[in-house]
Amino acid sequence: MSYNLNKLAAGQETKTGKALRNFLPYLRPDRNTLFGALFAILISTSMNLSIPILIGHTIDVYVTHKDYNGVLLFSGILFGIFLISLTASYFQTSLMGTVGQNILYRLRNDVFSRLQKLPIAFFNQNKAGDLISRINNDTDKLNQFFAQSLVQFISGFASMIGAAVFLLSIHFTLGIAAIAPALLLLIITRITGPIVKKKNAENMKSTGGMSAEIQESLNNFKVIIAFNRRDYFRKRFDIANKEQYKTAVTAGLVNNFFMPLFSLCANLAQLAVLAYGIYLISQHEFTIGLLISYLSYCTYFYNPMRQFAILYTNFQVAMAGWDRISHILNMESDLHVIPAANQTTKAPLLVFKDVNFHYPDGKDILHHISFELEKGKTYALVGPTGGGKTTTASLIARLFDPTGGEVLLDGRDIRSFTDEERTQKIGFILQEPFLFTGNIYENIIYGNKKYQHYTVEQLLEVIRTTGLDTLLTRFDGGLETPVLSSGDSLSLGQKQLIAFMRAVLREPELLVLDEATANIDTVTEQLLEEILQKLPSHTTRVIIAHRLNTIENADEIFFINAGEIVRAGSFSHAMNMLLHHERNS
Repeated sequence: MSYNLNKLAAGQETKTGKALRNFLPYLRPDRNTLFGALFAILISTSMNLSIPILIGHTIDVYVTHKDYNGVLLFSGILFGIFLISLTASYFQTSLMGTVGQNILYRLRNDVFSRLQKLPIAFFNQNKAGDLISRINNDTDKLNQFFAQSLVQFISGFASMIGAAVFLLSIHFTLGIAAIAPALLLLIITRITGPIVKKKNAENMKSTGGMSAEIQESLNNFKVIIAFNRRDYFRKRFDIANKEQYKTAVTAGLVNNFFMPLFSLCANLAQLAVLAYGIYLISQHEFTIGLLISYLSYCTYFYNPMRQFAILYTNFQVAMAGWDRISHILNMESDLHVIPAANQTTKAPLLVFKDVNFHYPDGKDILHHISFELEKGKTYALVGPTGGGKTTTASLIARLFDPTGGEVLLDGRDIRSFTDEERTQKIGFILQEPFLFTGNIYENIIYGNKKYQHYTVEQLLEVIRTTGLDTLLTRFDGGLETPVLSSGDSLSLGQKQLIAFMRAVLREPELLVLDEATANIDTVTEQLLEEILQKLPSHTTRVIIAHRLNTIENADEIFFINAGEIVRAGSFSHAMNMLLHHERNS
């Protein structure tokens, strides 16, 4: 199954209507707050729309007759209206800001939770920097739209509708002349909308790509310095930066295309109203105060449209961000849990039956692999680099599912075990284990229900009884030794020791060691071997190693090469197979 987000984005842009429907569940928890904000917007807009007609009335009735008491009276009324409008505007902004933050909180939680459920294949096909950009930048675009732009949009739309009603009710013909230029804007907006959204989506994609390049270079900075490859990463960043610059400029051009067009239409409307209004005054069909009110309503109609040039752009940016986010939210893991069939009695611990495997868009890695692992034995997988050893180990731990054949655990299809059941049965120590920021104690008890409520002292006693205390002496701070996820606080060998302790304390039925001692000295490796011998007698061990002394005491050795597996028999026979491969390669 392909999990490549870039390929999905290339041909699966969501239509605006469908995108909005899909987004509605994130608005429902705040619907009361939204209604409150909408009510505040309507009050503010109603107050603002009453101002021009009151000013026109004051001019025609009081100013022209020099009735200053009337002028003062209506000035007080207008001042009160301004205060009500100001208060309503404050509440609408505050309420919508709350809605925006709540949406941001829920979105980021859901995106991160979805990422936690996706399989390893997803992360192999997508760059971490781009995923971070989707969680941080794209969700923030939605927050900005709902916290700021949506308020202005609803307020502006209500103002436009109200102004149009006043324009048409005061003088229908003059109202048609005032509103006509807006039709031109509507047609152009409908035509150019998809282009604006597409260009903003491309800009977001390039921003994610640049974030990925930055993260990769920073994560591997030691290697860059060691091999003096600053020039290589500088060139790669330069390419990503130029791409981001190009898409940003293009997005900026299409985003700003509307502003002068809106201004032109607004000026044409003002000119039409002024010319026609003066003519009506000359015919004694209009008054000066009414014309001033009319021009104000015309401004009330077109000023929001000027804002819509920016708001529409923000909307398209938000929808482009929602498209990128929804691609993740709509993804499902292909590692489904299937119903458990009848369990085979007295079955081997693990069975590979005619297993084939290939990565997405890649060539076959394993071809018709079949073997069995008995309980309590130690098995070794040897073979040249790229032969399929780590892939086999990944299938054992169900990091992937085979593309053909089946894997049985305790006589059941491994796919019928839940994640929790499977991880309790299978322990996995990687060549480069991942540790969480915290301390050794927190890393050891992670995911281990048996010890998750143990204090440091209680866990230390368990470690002594299992013989792991000799490994703990390699750390000056004991269980409270600080650990950074970047790994800078510990050597790679020390990280492997922590991962080793974490796996052994789980007492799994099957323990897979994928080059788990590659960065550990020979003395410590012998110590680890002694600890492995103290595991429960039913624990099966699968060892992948290039150092032959690691596999010397294995009960059975499998030779994996070119995606095929054969029993190597004795240790000397495995040595001969490796040497034969080296001579022929």
